[in-house]
Amino acid sequence: MRRSFTGRLFDVSNAALLVCLSAVTLYPFWDSFIVSIVPLQESMASNVHLFPKTITWEAYAHVFKMKELWSSYGVSVFVTVVGTLISMVVTVLAAYALSKPQLKGRRTVMFLIVFTMMFSGGLIPTYLVVKQLHLLNTVWALMIPTAVTTYNLIIMRNFFGGLPESLEESARIDGCNDLGVLLRIVVPLSMPAIATVALFYAVARWNEFFTAVMYVTDKDKWPLQLFLRAMLVENEASFQGGGDNPFLLGQSVKMAAVMISTIPVMLIYPFFQKYFVQGVTLGAVKE
Repeated sequence: MRRSFTGRLFDVSNAALLVCLSAVTLYPFWDSFIVSIVPLQESMASNVHLFPKTITWEAYAHVFKMKELWSSYGVSVFVTVVGTLISMVVTVLAAYALSKPQLKGRRTVMFLIVFTMMFSGGLIPTYLVVKQLHLLNTVWALMIPTAVTTYNLIIMRNFFGGLPESLEESARIDGCNDLGVLLRIVVPLSMPAIATVALFYAVARWNEFFTAVMYVTDKDKWPLQLFLRAMLVENEASFQGGGDNPFLLGQSVKMAAVMISTIPVMLIYPFFQKYFVQGVTLGAVKE
């Protein structure tokens, strides 16, 4: 069918808008990459960086020699992997139980969970709780207090609630208990939602910053984002004070460190992107 002029105009306008939005979204990454591979003088000559005139990898060579960077990198990887695993186990178990209408007190528990989205105890009570649990200056302080996100729990609960009850009844007839039904029937059928929520948790763990600022003071246990923040602040102060080697204190090294911290998430995202729409939509439709 031939489309009308209005339809073609809409397609062109929609494509132009999406191209502009994509450019605005991708430019900060491109700018950071360009600054990381050009000499300091070239990066300081202009505020807009589209194409490099001179390419140098000295910033990456300097960053790769930073022992503190790799130490914080290891902490972030551990927190991301183990923290996501802990969060998913707790979220899946809680969401499966709360998706059952026969669970006594289900509405009361859900009200208390949703209540935390609007009101919280505040920073000082939370800090005191973490201190009393002896979690200060440990990597567990970056995982345990924020193990469950209410939004993700609601997504999983609604997704589980939308699965056919007949499947679980058939599994119980075959001799499965509740845990067997969850692991053998529910989890395999819920992989789109599980993959989506797991990526939400993983990205949040990888970008962990404010929690680390509150609970971790030992530099050996800093996550990557806290190291980058310290690097930015300290180098900026040193640069303004006139360091001996301005290259090592310039934007090139900072942007190289930022790119190294961003690449893992950028590589993982495309593999999980196909689950986003299906997982979030199916989990958010049914109450």
